[in-house]
Order: sequence, then structure tokens, then C-alpha cells
Amino acid sequence: MALVLLYVVVLVLVAIVLFGVASLLFGRGEPLPPLPRGTTPTVLPASGVTRADVDAVKFTQTLRGYKTSEVDWVLDRLGQELDLLRGQLSSVHAAAAVEADDADTAADVEDDQEPT
Repeated sequence: MALVLLYVVVLVLVAIVLFGVASLLFGRGEPLPPLPRGTTPTVLPASGVTRADVDAVKFTQTLRGYKTSEVDWVLDRLGQELDLLRGQLSSVHAAAAVEADDADTAADVEDDQEPT
């Protein structure tokens, strides 16, 4: 029984020494200053969101995940950006369709006016 107790004590001492050595070698990391209250590290540009902007988004972590208001804000902004881009794309497609119809109509008129 004493031998088992000696093994446990030695094991605990070795674990403490290893933890101390690892802490000295790797450190505890650089402590970042806390953000002022009411601010967030979540940032997106006002318009023209790119993949790099989305990749750079950081959310504040809370007890059960991320801060819901920040995630909702980012999703809302991305939704607005998608709506804007899809609106622009549909207007470009509509303009191209009108130009194609006008070109077809002009070609039909020219074909009708050619002498046979």
C-alpha cells in the first residue's frame, strides 16, 4: 500500500514539474487588453463585402458560443449585400435582354426591307 502511495506522490510531482516547464517554455500567451464596453471586434465594410472581409470577421465568445447580436448583425449585413448584388445582376440581365430584343427587332425590320 505504501508503494502505491509513493507512486502516486511521484506521479503528481512529475506532473507539476512538467506543467511548470511547459508554462515557462510556452508562456501563457500575450494578454490582450479588454475591449471597451459596448464595442465589438466585428467589422464589415459599409458596402462591397469581399471574401477576405468575411474571413476576417471575429465574434465575441460568450458562455454558450458567440454573442448572438453580433452574429445577427453580420448575417443581416451579408443578406443586404446579397440582395443588392442580386438586384444589380437582375437589372443587368434585364438590360441585356432588352438590347437583344431590340437587336432582333432591328434585324427583322432590315430583313423585311431588303429587296428580293
